Amino acid sequence: MAPSTATRALFSLTLGALCVSRAAAQDHSSEASEAGIANTTLECTPYGYQPVTNAIVQFPPIWEIATIVDNDATAAAKWASIQPNVPDIAPKNISLNITAAVGGADYSHTDPDCWWSFAKCTTPKLSGLVADISSVPEPNTLGYGFDDGPNCGHNVFYDFLTAQNQKATMYYIGSNVMNFPLEAQRAIVDGHEICAHTWSHKYMTSLDSESAFAELYYSMQAIKLVTGVTPTCWRPPYGDVDDRIRSIAHGLGLITIIWTYDSNDWQFGSNPNITIADVDANYQNLINNATNGTFATEGTIILTHELNNFTMTEAIKFYPMLKTAFTHITPVGVALNITSPYLEQEYALPSFAQYIAGTTTTGANTINANDTVIPTLVAGSTPSITAGATGDAAGVSGSTTGSASSSSATTGTTSSASHAVLHAGALALVAGVAGALAVGL
Repeated sequence: MAPSTATRALFSLTLGALCVSRAAAQDHSSEASEAGIANTTLECTPYGYQPVTNAIVQFPPIWEIATIVDNDATAAAKWASIQPNVPDIAPKNISLNITAAVGGADYSHTDPDCWWSFAKCTTPKLSGLVADISSVPEPNTLGYGFDDGPNCGHNVFYDFLTAQNQKATMYYIGSNVMNFPLEAQRAIVDGHEICAHTWSHKYMTSLDSESAFAELYYSMQAIKLVTGVTPTCWRPPYGDVDDRIRSIAHGLGLITIIWTYDSNDWQFGSNPNITIADVDANYQNLINNATNGTFATEGTIILTHELNNFTMTEAIKFYPMLKTAFTHITPVGVALNITSPYLEQEYALPSFAQYIAGTTTTGANTINANDTVIPTLVAGSTPSITAGATGDAAGVSGSTTGSASSSSATTGTTSSASHAVLHAGALALVAGVAGALAVGL
């Protein structure tokens, strides 16, 4: 169903008002001033952020498959503590650049590894692992969130969410966090929930176990460095997870969040067979099910993105209809009643009951410089889940194609000297972010 004329008018007026209200500050000197930039080109102008520059040698090359950095004794020790509990499951035969070719001759159709890409399996077959989150327990509730951020051109979109007093779960890619740190900080300031979305957005089951560990570990470290929080949740790119990858995530204290409904918004502009009408139909299918009672006893989760202008514009376009169809729209953590979503306890989420009563933020909503000391992670320290009290660089004003992701350094090794040189040149390369890389889900 296409949005009504009234909805389109409200959409245009809201965006115009938001752009005017944010027009005062126009630079990258702080999170607040960056959030005030209304021009997408200016938003995505390269800038430096000293904490990232100082720490870059402690991370893998941006947008390369992560490995444990040379001389990173903390990461090596953490991996050594997790490795004995990782099952002997071979990496899957999946290309890193095409849709997963699942169910081949090299994998049994009995799905022994609970491979989501093959059978949408979410209940691990390996003992000791918790089930993936693919729905929420609260009736008529949508677990709302966006993959692949932070997008350097997301200000109008985040302004829209703020105007609606709507919080969401943001699944951030570590390389994007390092490229766009002030944009990542805005999620905390605005009261959103942050989960990890790996370091370089690869099919996780295709990687060897140490690389899979590094993809998760350094994405968590990047989020901690920039925002001051250590996430306890993650979403696998493309949903690609099996019991080997789940065991690594569990060792890092991460719960795995999947989805039930896929908007498929990410494919428009990169797959010629996917049209705007296709994406609209996917949204409409969710709305139809919400209105026909499908979620009367249990809510759901949709996959959407802040990948580029189109995906964010679609989210804004369909928000009023989702709001009408669902009784409640909340971050996934709120719908699960996870009030302590990070290792740092001063950062909190409201309970579901608090959120639906109008308290959409609790705890700290500032970037605390004292929290940039990265703590030792505790294996299996995942938050408890209980039922609630009621049972491209192009931003929204830019092109409809392109990617939110970029590579600050497309070549290099983990050696400290060469890595530092690569980062020094990264700021010039970020300017080409719009067409640099399409990361997909």
